[in-house]
Amino acid sequence: MGEGTPTVAVIGAALDLGSGRRGVDMGPSAIRYAGLAERIESLGYRCVDWGNVLAPVAEAVSEGDARLRFLTQIKETCERVADRVAQARSEGFMPLVLGGDHSITLGTLAGLARGGERGGVIWIDAHADLNRPETSPTGNVHGMVLAAAMGLAGPKFDSPALGLPAVDPRRVALIGLRSLDQGERELLGRLDALAYTMSDVDRLGIERVVRESLVHVEGPGFVHVSLDLDVVDPEHAPGVGTPVRGGLSYREAHLAMEVIAESGLVGSLDAVEVNPILDRSNETGELAVELVASALGARIL
Repeated sequence: MGEGTPTVAVIGAALDLGSGRRGVDMGPSAIRYAGLAERIESLGYRCVDWGNVLAPVAEAVSEGDARLRFLTQIKETCERVADRVAQARSEGFMPLVLGGDHSITLGTLAGLARGGERGGVIWIDAHADLNRPETSPTGNVHGMVLAAAMGLAGPKFDSPALGLPAVDPRRVALIGLRSLDQGERELLGRLDALAYTMSDVDRLGIERVVRESLVHVEGPGFVHVSLDLDVVDPEHAPGVGTPVRGGLSYREAHLAMEVIAESGLVGSLDAVEVNPILDRSNETGELAVELVASALGARIL
């Protein structure tokens, strides 16, 4: 490949402290094992894999505040992710972050915003991840990460290395919602975010939903796509941290990624919540690879 070949930098975050169910720390390995690098390179990109950032395991650390379980360790891991993402951007690479639970996206977004402007994000997920410490029914940080990225989850998320907020609340679009807590509904009602439930996807069609989302998040700084594999129906993505029936079909998920690729707006991507313990022969890891490929421009013709 020549010098001008676009490069994808793969950054793993093998963290499961933000969720209530163990196993998503093995997600980066499952996605890599499914042929990620080869698939990326088959599309004409150069792929560099920077390995995994250091991430602790639950057995070796204290949970801390039950309303913000393992927050100290999660922030430290996210700071490492932010460093790698900022480095990738400075070298002109496209960051592709592999989770791990969704709390790692706080690091991705902080790294994208470092030294520049807040950006926009398309959050493709069965869950809004808009809880705050006072509204979360579990204390699991992966359910607060989008609120934290917008600076709305309180001072305990503050960190000089993260420099929150990283996301402009006016440039947020959520796609595929089907499981919301009351506190999340109330916050969504106060935000200028676009929020598409699965009922909206059924009525409007996934292509229109994604195109409207892209218009909404466009602007200065960065545009990031955060893909939680639980947005896909468990029939096609059984190995996820928090499965919820009634999700995107296999083709809807691919079409969403294809429309994103066609837009040319998106400069970074993450794929999170793959849980090999709950999977069938790495089916969800393989799906993650194929959806990443679609987001990078893979086509049938």
